[in-house]
Amino acid sequence: MILIWAAAALVLAAVVVFGAIRTGPSPEGDFLTVSHRQAQSQSAAPPSPSPRAAVDLPAEIQRIIGGHPDHRIGVAIMDTSDGALQSYGDVAPYTAASTAKVLTAAAYYHLVETGEKSLDTQLGAFTAAFQLKAMINTSSDDSWILLMRDIGYPRLTDYAATLGITYDPEQNLLAPADMARLLQQLSTGKLLNTGHTAELLGYMQHTNDEDLIPAAVSPEITVHHKYGVVEGYVHDAALLSAGDRSYAVVIYTWGPNDADSAARLELIHELTHQLTGALFGQ
Repeated sequence: MILIWAAAALVLAAVVVFGAIRTGPSPEGDFLTVSHRQAQSQSAAPPSPSPRAAVDLPAEIQRIIGGHPDHRIGVAIMDTSDGALQSYGDVAPYTAASTAKVLTAAAYYHLVETGEKSLDTQLGAFTAAFQLKAMINTSSDDSWILLMRDIGYPRLTDYAATLGITYDPEQNLLAPADMARLLQQLSTGKLLNTGHTAELLGYMQHTNDEDLIPAAVSPEITVHHKYGVVEGYVHDAALLSAGDRSYAVVIYTWGPNDADSAARLELIHELTHQLTGALFGQ
Protein backbone atom coordinates (compact mmCIF):
# COMPACT_ATOMS: atom_id res chain seq x y z
CA MET A 1 0.00 0.00 0.00
CA ILE A 2 2.83 2.38 0.84
CA LEU A 3 4.36 1.75 -2.58
CA ILE A 4 1.07 2.52 -4.30
CA TRP A 5 0.68 5.85 -2.46
CA ALA A 6 4.29 6.76 -3.25
CA ALA A 7 3.75 6.06 -6.95
CA ALA A 8 0.60 8.18 -6.98
CA ALA A 9 2.46 11.06 -5.34
CA LEU A 10 5.20 10.89 -7.99
CA VAL A 11 2.64 10.99 -10.81
CA LEU A 12 0.90 14.02 -9.24
CA ALA A 13 4.21 15.84 -8.86
CA ALA A 14 5.08 15.17 -12.48
CA VAL A 15 1.76 16.59 -13.64
CA VAL A 16 2.30 19.77 -11.59
CA VAL A 17 5.85 20.26 -12.95
CA PHE A 18 4.74 19.62 -16.54
CA GLY A 19 1.93 22.12 -16.15
CA ALA A 20 4.36 24.72 -14.85
CA ILE A 21 6.63 24.21 -17.84
CA ARG A 22 3.74 24.44 -20.31
CA THR A 23 2.48 27.72 -18.82
CA GLY A 24 5.85 29.43 -18.42
CA PRO A 25 6.79 32.54 -20.50
CA SER A 26 8.01 31.98 -24.04
CA PRO A 27 11.24 33.77 -25.11
CA GLU A 28 11.13 36.64 -27.60
CA GLY A 29 13.80 38.69 -29.31
CA ASP A 30 14.79 41.96 -27.68
CA PHE A 31 13.84 43.87 -30.82
CA LEU A 32 10.12 43.07 -30.36
CA THR A 33 8.22 46.03 -28.94
CA VAL A 34 5.46 45.90 -26.36
CA SER A 35 2.87 46.69 -29.02
CA HIS A 36 4.18 43.81 -31.17
CA ARG A 37 3.86 41.38 -28.28
CA GLN A 38 0.33 42.58 -27.59
CA ALA A 39 -0.61 42.11 -31.25
CA GLN A 40 0.82 38.59 -31.22
CA SER A 41 -1.04 37.58 -28.07
CA GLN A 42 -4.32 38.97 -29.35
CA SER A 43 -4.02 37.25 -32.73
CA ALA A 44 -2.44 33.95 -31.64
CA ALA A 45 -3.73 31.19 -33.90
CA PRO A 46 -5.06 27.83 -32.66
CA PRO A 47 -2.97 24.72 -33.40
CA SER A 48 -5.08 23.81 -36.45
CA PRO A 49 -6.35 27.11 -37.91
CA SER A 50 -9.08 27.15 -40.49
CA PRO A 51 -8.27 28.99 -43.74
CA ARG A 52 -8.61 32.76 -43.41
CA ALA A 53 -11.50 34.25 -45.33
CA ALA A 54 -10.51 36.35 -48.32
CA VAL A 55 -10.05 40.01 -47.41
CA ASP A 56 -11.80 42.61 -49.55
CA LEU A 57 -8.82 44.94 -49.27
CA PRO A 58 -10.23 48.01 -51.05
CA ALA A 59 -13.39 47.86 -48.95
CA GLU A 60 -11.48 47.39 -45.70
CA ILE A 61 -9.06 50.23 -46.38
CA GLN A 62 -11.89 52.56 -47.38
CA ARG A 63 -13.74 51.56 -44.20
CA ILE A 64 -10.74 52.49 -42.07
CA ILE A 65 -10.16 55.74 -43.94
CA GLY A 66 -13.85 56.61 -43.67
CA GLY A 67 -13.68 56.11 -39.91
CA HIS A 68 -11.12 58.94 -39.62
CA PRO A 69 -12.64 61.88 -41.51
CA ASP A 70 -10.41 64.40 -39.71
CA HIS A 71 -7.22 62.70 -40.97
CA ARG A 72 -5.34 62.59 -44.25
CA ILE A 73 -4.55 58.97 -45.01
CA GLY A 74 -2.73 57.71 -48.08
CA VAL A 75 -1.88 54.07 -48.74
CA ALA A 76 0.20 52.68 -51.60
CA ILE A 77 0.95 49.01 -52.24
CA MET A 78 3.28 47.82 -54.97
CA ASP A 79 4.04 44.23 -55.89
CA THR A 80 7.82 44.22 -56.17
CA SER A 81 7.78 41.45 -58.78
CA ASP A 82 5.80 43.28 -61.45
CA GLY A 83 5.38 46.85 -60.17
CA ALA A 84 1.58 46.58 -59.98
CA LEU A 85 0.35 49.51 -57.90
CA GLN A 86 -2.69 49.91 -55.66
CA SER A 87 -3.42 53.35 -54.18
CA TYR A 88 -6.06 54.34 -51.64
CA GLY A 89 -7.18 57.48 -49.88
CA ASP A 90 -5.42 60.81 -50.30
CA VAL A 91 -2.75 60.13 -52.92
CA ALA A 92 -1.41 63.72 -53.11
CA PRO A 93 2.12 64.48 -51.85
CA TYR A 94 2.68 64.66 -48.08
CA THR A 95 5.43 66.16 -46.00
CA ALA A 96 7.52 63.02 -46.16
CA ALA A 97 9.34 63.50 -42.85
CA SER A 98 12.15 60.96 -42.40
CA THR A 99 10.85 58.47 -44.97
CA ALA A 100 12.62 60.60 -47.59
CA LYS A 101 15.94 59.63 -46.02
CA VAL A 102 15.83 56.43 -48.06
CA LEU A 103 15.94 58.54 -51.22
CA THR A 104 18.92 60.50 -49.91
CA ALA A 105 20.73 57.27 -49.05
CA ALA A 106 20.08 55.78 -52.49
CA ALA A 107 21.31 58.96 -54.17
CA TYR A 108 24.52 58.98 -52.14
CA TYR A 109 25.26 55.31 -52.78
CA HIS A 110 24.62 55.95 -56.48
CA LEU A 111 27.22 58.71 -56.51
CA VAL A 112 29.67 56.37 -54.76
CA GLU A 113 29.09 53.79 -57.49
CA THR A 114 29.71 56.35 -60.24
CA GLY A 115 32.95 57.38 -58.54
CA GLU A 116 31.81 60.89 -57.64
CA LYS A 117 31.63 60.26 -53.89
CA SER A 118 33.33 57.98 -51.39
CA LEU A 119 32.00 56.31 -48.25
CA ASP A 120 35.30 57.26 -46.61
CA THR A 121 34.66 61.00 -47.14
CA GLN A 122 34.65 62.93 -43.87
CA LEU A 123 31.25 64.53 -43.26
CA GLY A 124 31.18 66.36 -39.96
CA ALA A 125 32.92 64.31 -37.28
CA PHE A 126 32.45 60.98 -39.07
CA THR A 127 32.66 59.32 -42.46
CA ALA A 128 29.87 59.25 -45.04
CA ALA A 129 29.45 55.53 -44.31
CA PHE A 130 28.75 56.29 -40.65
CA GLN A 131 26.35 59.10 -41.54
CA LEU A 132 24.38 56.85 -43.91
CA LYS A 133 23.84 54.25 -41.21
CA ALA A 134 22.92 56.87 -38.61
CA MET A 135 20.48 58.57 -41.00
CA ILE A 136 18.57 55.35 -41.74
CA ASN A 137 18.94 53.13 -38.69
CA THR A 138 18.58 55.78 -35.97
CA SER A 139 17.01 58.49 -38.15
CA SER A 140 19.63 61.14 -37.43
CA ASP A 141 18.58 64.50 -38.87
CA ASP A 142 22.11 65.86 -38.52
CA SER A 143 23.39 63.03 -40.73
CA TRP A 144 20.60 63.69 -43.23
CA ILE A 145 21.53 67.36 -43.57
CA LEU A 146 25.22 66.56 -44.05
CA LEU A 147 24.49 63.99 -46.75
CA MET A 148 21.98 66.16 -48.63
CA ARG A 149 24.39 69.10 -48.63
CA ASP A 150 27.18 66.90 -49.94
CA ILE A 151 24.93 65.60 -52.73
CA GLY A 152 23.46 69.03 -53.49
CA TYR A 153 19.74 69.73 -53.59
CA PRO A 154 19.49 70.10 -57.39
CA ARG A 155 21.33 66.83 -57.94
CA LEU A 156 19.04 65.04 -55.45
CA THR A 157 15.99 66.34 -57.33
CA ASP A 158 17.50 65.22 -60.64
CA TYR A 159 18.29 61.76 -59.26
CA ALA A 160 14.70 61.34 -58.07
CA ALA A 161 13.45 62.30 -61.52
CA THR A 162 15.50 59.52 -63.11
CA LEU A 163 13.51 57.10 -60.93
CA GLY A 164 10.17 58.56 -62.01
CA ILE A 165 9.80 60.37 -58.68
CA THR A 166 8.97 64.02 -58.09
CA TYR A 167 10.93 65.37 -55.12
CA ASP A 168 12.08 68.79 -53.90
CA PRO A 169 14.40 68.49 -50.86
CA GLU A 170 13.55 71.98 -49.64
CA GLN A 171 9.83 71.16 -49.52
CA ASN A 172 10.36 67.47 -48.64
CA LEU A 173 7.15 66.39 -50.34
CA LEU A 174 6.53 62.85 -51.57
CA ALA A 175 3.41 61.03 -52.74
CA PRO A 176 2.78 57.58 -51.22
CA ALA A 177 2.99 55.97 -54.68
CA ASP A 178 6.40 57.55 -55.33
CA MET A 179 7.70 56.22 -52.03
CA ALA A 180 6.43 52.75 -52.95
CA ARG A 181 8.10 53.07 -56.34
CA LEU A 182 11.42 53.90 -54.66
CA LEU A 183 11.21 50.87 -52.36
CA GLN A 184 10.26 48.56 -55.22
CA GLN A 185 13.28 49.65 -57.27
CA LEU A 186 15.56 49.32 -54.25
CA SER A 187 14.36 45.81 -53.40
CA THR A 188 14.78 44.52 -56.95
CA GLY A 189 18.33 45.82 -57.34
CA LYS A 190 17.47 48.46 -59.92
CA LEU A 191 19.00 51.31 -57.92
CA LEU A 192 22.27 50.05 -56.49
CA ASN A 193 24.76 47.23 -56.72
CA THR A 194 24.26 44.09 -54.64
CA GLY A 195 26.51 45.15 -51.78
CA HIS A 196 25.03 48.61 -51.32
CA THR A 197 21.49 47.28 -51.69
CA ALA A 198 22.10 44.75 -48.92
CA GLU A 199 23.76 47.35 -46.72
CA LEU A 200 20.93 49.88 -47.04
CA LEU A 201 18.24 47.24 -46.48
CA GLY A 202 20.18 46.04 -43.44
CA TYR A 203 20.00 49.52 -41.92
CA MET A 204 16.22 49.39 -42.42
CA GLN A 205 15.87 46.48 -40.00
CA HIS A 206 15.71 46.65 -36.21
CA THR A 207 15.71 50.44 -36.21
CA ASN A 208 15.34 52.73 -33.22
CA ASP A 209 11.54 52.73 -33.65
CA GLU A 210 9.70 49.52 -34.51
CA ASP A 211 6.26 50.59 -33.22
CA LEU A 212 4.51 51.26 -36.54
CA ILE A 213 4.27 48.67 -39.37
CA PRO A 214 6.79 46.22 -37.81
CA ALA A 215 4.72 45.98 -34.62
CA ALA A 216 1.64 44.80 -36.52
CA VAL A 217 3.00 42.00 -38.69
CA SER A 218 3.47 38.32 -37.89
CA PRO A 219 6.99 36.97 -37.26
CA GLU A 220 6.86 35.12 -40.59
CA ILE A 221 6.99 38.42 -42.48
CA THR A 222 10.36 40.10 -42.96
CA VAL A 223 10.23 43.90 -42.62
CA HIS A 224 12.60 46.56 -43.94
CA HIS A 225 11.24 50.03 -43.28
CA LYS A 226 11.75 53.73 -42.65
CA TYR A 227 9.35 55.65 -40.45
CA GLY A 228 8.78 59.41 -40.32
CA VAL A 229 7.14 61.58 -37.66
CA VAL A 230 6.85 65.38 -37.71
CA GLU A 231 4.20 67.99 -36.86
CA GLY A 232 1.14 65.79 -37.06
CA TYR A 233 2.49 63.54 -39.81
CA VAL A 234 3.12 59.88 -38.95
CA HIS A 235 4.35 57.66 -41.78
CA ASP A 236 5.88 54.26 -42.34
CA ALA A 237 7.24 52.92 -45.62
CA ALA A 238 8.13 49.25 -45.65
CA LEU A 239 9.15 46.28 -47.73
CA LEU A 240 7.23 43.23 -46.52
CA SER A 241 8.36 39.78 -47.64
CA ALA A 242 7.30 36.22 -46.91
CA GLY A 243 8.10 33.19 -49.03
CA ASP A 244 8.13 34.21 -52.68
CA ARG A 245 5.96 37.28 -52.17
CA SER A 246 7.21 40.80 -51.55
CA TYR A 247 5.44 44.16 -51.47
CA ALA A 248 6.29 47.79 -50.90
CA VAL A 249 3.72 49.15 -48.46
CA VAL A 250 3.50 52.86 -47.70
CA ILE A 251 1.15 54.37 -45.12
CA TYR A 252 1.18 58.18 -44.89
CA THR A 253 -1.04 59.91 -42.34
CA TRP A 254 -1.70 63.36 -40.99
CA GLY A 255 -3.94 64.15 -38.05
CA PRO A 256 -4.65 67.08 -35.74
CA ASN A 257 -2.58 67.06 -32.56
CA ASP A 258 -2.27 63.30 -32.14
CA ALA A 259 0.99 62.42 -33.85
CA ASP A 260 2.26 60.43 -30.87
CA SER A 261 -1.08 59.12 -29.67
CA ALA A 262 -2.13 55.53 -29.18
CA ALA A 263 -5.01 56.22 -31.57
CA ARG A 264 -2.60 56.96 -34.44
CA LEU A 265 -0.65 53.79 -33.72
CA GLU A 266 -3.89 51.84 -33.70
CA LEU A 267 -4.86 53.34 -37.06
CA ILE A 268 -1.59 52.28 -38.68
CA HIS A 269 -1.74 48.87 -37.02
CA GLU A 270 -5.28 48.29 -38.26
CA LEU A 271 -4.30 49.19 -41.81
CA THR A 272 -1.27 46.90 -41.56
CA HIS A 273 -3.35 43.97 -40.31
CA GLN A 274 -5.75 44.30 -43.22
CA LEU A 275 -2.91 44.66 -45.73
CA THR A 276 -0.97 41.65 -44.52
CA GLY A 277 -4.17 39.63 -44.32
CA ALA A 278 -4.92 40.32 -47.96
CA LEU A 279 -1.35 40.10 -49.26
CA PHE A 280 -0.05 37.16 -47.27
CA GLY A 281 -3.17 35.50 -45.87
CA GLN A 282 -2.03 36.22 -42.30
